[in-house]
Amino acid sequence: MTPLVSLRGASLKFGKRVLWEGLDLEINPGEFFAVLGPNGSGKTSFLKVLLGLQELHSGHVELGGRPVERGSRQIGYIPQQKSFAPDTPLRARDLVGLGIDGHRWGLRLSGKSVNRRIDELLDLVGASDYAKVPLGQLSGGEQQRLRVAQALASEPQVLLCDEPLLSLDLHHQLAVSALINQQCHERNSAVVFVTHEINPVIDYVDRVLYLAGGQFRVGTPEEVMTTEVLSELYDSHVEVIRANGRIVVVGLPDATTHFHDDAHTGSAEGH
Repeated sequence: MTPLVSLRGASLKFGKRVLWEGLDLEINPGEFFAVLGPNGSGKTSFLKVLLGLQELHSGHVELGGRPVERGSRQIGYIPQQKSFAPDTPLRARDLVGLGIDGHRWGLRLSGKSVNRRIDELLDLVGASDYAKVPLGQLSGGEQQRLRVAQALASEPQVLLCDEPLLSLDLHHQLAVSALINQQCHERNSAVVFVTHEINPVIDYVDRVLYLAGGQFRVGTPEEVMTTEVLSELYDSHVEVIRANGRIVVVGLPDATTHFHDDAHTGSAEGH
């Protein structure tokens, strides 16, 4: 199987600060690959490297056997959830349409076929009912479904997701995660999923890249999300507890910056 994403001897530094170095990694078609780690560990920078927006300090990165290019149509990208302004006039279907031909200049030449594709995407993410509603009037969860549809518009080989569940309630977290996993398996795409919490996607994840303290570990969730591995990465004792199919991480250094609000209850999940 030819990998869709390949990194060889990859290193990324900012000044004297090393985010990671010596990273050898292949991500295959149909693989759901999660990227985890504390704030500032380089999770979003990892996506920027794959998007062609950030150069490696050393090493090589390829997409589908070719050097990464900025603006590649092989890549779909779901950014972090940020609400549109309430007065945004752009309609839901217009946002999805930008994923189809937003890279082109001039008038839309094949309106019927584009509209048909927009309708298919809206139906796929369960957004048909609010297709003509201005974006500013939609909830955060509804807006994020549209970002998923926009990212899927070009039928990408690689789907990059930058904290797509951030600020969503549990219902919408599960719905968006299921949509992304559907793309992974039905289209045989590779999904690279940067996340603050692994639990909403734990049933889908094949492998994990955990970044912390200039180091990294790659493996299945069972191999990486352990007391021994995380304690070594953080150079401090970290307890990993598994209960009812969930992973609970206790004792991360500076926990207030690494956990969601449920950190205060003592049942937080690793960032």
